[in-house]
Amino acid sequence: MTPQHVRARASAMPFNSPAYPLGPYRYENRELLSICYRSDHALLSAVVPEPLLPASEEVLCNFTRIADSTGFGSYHIAAQVIPVLLPGGAAANYTRFMFVDAHPPSAGGRELWGFPQKLGAPSLKVERDTLVGRLDLGRLNIATASMGFKHQPLAGEDALAALSTPGVLLKIMPHVDGTAAVCELVRYSFTSIKLEGAWRGPAALSLHPHALAPLATLPVHEVLWGAHIVADMTLEMGSVIHDYLA
Repeated sequence: MTPQHVRARASAMPFNSPAYPLGPYRYENRELLSICYRSDHALLSAVVPEPLLPASEEVLCNFTRIADSTGFGSYHIAAQVIPVLLPGGAAANYTRFMFVDAHPPSAGGRELWGFPQKLGAPSLKVERDTLVGRLDLGRLNIATASMGFKHQPLAGEDALAALSTPGVLLKIMPHVDGTAAVCELVRYSFTSIKLEGAWRGPAALSLHPHALAPLATLPVHEVLWGAHIVADMTLEMGSVIHDYLA
């Protein structure tokens, strides 16, 4: 196998059977439960990397059920997301933690964009009249969210605005000696969004301390709202907005 052949086919590992195919990545009927809560501004400032700035005291705890995605298949996500301001003042969402229950999206998310993913047991399902999102690690519950199922319609423009807000990630990839080969802020977005439905309702959230999943270090002082959004969308490739090694 020639060096030219290696370069032409080098997109992901392992070389002869990549863990995920090339994008773009289309999601059909992507179901999201998002709980917004008020936390502590000083704690947020301590975990948001400069030059990003916390936009407020708000934090999002998101639970996603993905039944149909090109390349990545079917899986669940739980994430802690902080609304931030980019240099220049534009709004974005910084993902602090993310847990998934399948290897292909974990490998692709970490390698391509820098999603801070670990394997866990997130879930999202309807239990009688309640939409329930959970994140478990082994026998321990890390987060539980609940919302009244389809109590009130959420305005389509509000749902689309939430889905269209760009995301920001701190992507880190090490050299073979353990030092950072890549350390940068990556911006990504969803496009071609088709809204299938959106609702609000009474919401609750509990976070539990865990040594390796410290979501609870941004404590819940007050739950502000809950939103349930179902949509089709395409996850675009990212762009670098800040290089810490430059």
